[in-house]
Amino acid sequence: MVSALRTDPFAGAILQVGVLAALAGTVGLSAYGWLAGLLFGVVTVAALGYGLRRSGADRLGPADWVTLTRATLTGGVAALTVDSFRGPIAVPVLVVLAAVALSLDWVDGQVARRTGTTSALGARFDMEVDSFLVLVLCGYVADQVGAWVLVIGAMRYVFLAAGWVLPWMRGSLPPRYWRKVVAATQGIALTVVAAGVLPRPLALAVVFGALALLVESFGRDVGWLWRHRVRLAPRVLPAAPVSPAPAGHASEWTSGTRIVRQPAEVGGRRR
Repeated sequence: MVSALRTDPFAGAILQVGVLAALAGTVGLSAYGWLAGLLFGVVTVAALGYGLRRSGADRLGPADWVTLTRATLTGGVAALTVDSFRGPIAVPVLVVLAAVALSLDWVDGQVARRTGTTSALGARFDMEVDSFLVLVLCGYVADQVGAWVLVIGAMRYVFLAAGWVLPWMRGSLPPRYWRKVVAATQGIALTVVAAGVLPRPLALAVVFGALALLVESFGRDVGWLWRHRVRLAPRVLPAAPVSPAPAGHASEWTSGTRIVRQPAEVGGRRR
């Protein structure tokens, strides 16, 4: 019998193929778009399966299914974005997919709280879907506002990478509502710009404003982690016991040795 541990993530793969097939049958999708969407689906299934095994959960919760739906829509946005590098695409479809995915970000949080199924896995899954959607939207609007917009999409991943070099940046951050507001602002701003309804100067201003908010939010979190990094106080081990010096050789006998451990630092960003 195949366990729910296996079938739940693979249900997401089926949903992803369904979204891509719907796009191919309506607005059209190239082989490159299919490849991008399928690759995203495979990575999602693998990562989600790994997360379930590590957390010890045997199945996805109700809110996780909402997030998985968001992930499949994000895969559709990624497929259309890849196709946009080769020629015109159905922009309204991309905007609708992104808008629905962003709207469901509020829904999955409500479902998790009302069903009492909040979990670290669900929060991480939600955050990674958000981050990838923002990165994909940055890739799409880069042609309109400039490649510098990719800084918005890359910032989350740079933060994670920094944690490998600076252990104190892997510390746990306290919940902060403003962080969620800033994260939502990125997706909304990029989706509006992607729709192409704003003149270029205004689009630039919107994206630059979103970037400024993001820099402030990340900067505040980095500052908090630095101020609250944990330092291990020097620990002095007891001196080794000393045997009585043999008679007549006291001057040649050595005393115990003290060993001092040097301080170390221990200490990522969680929404």
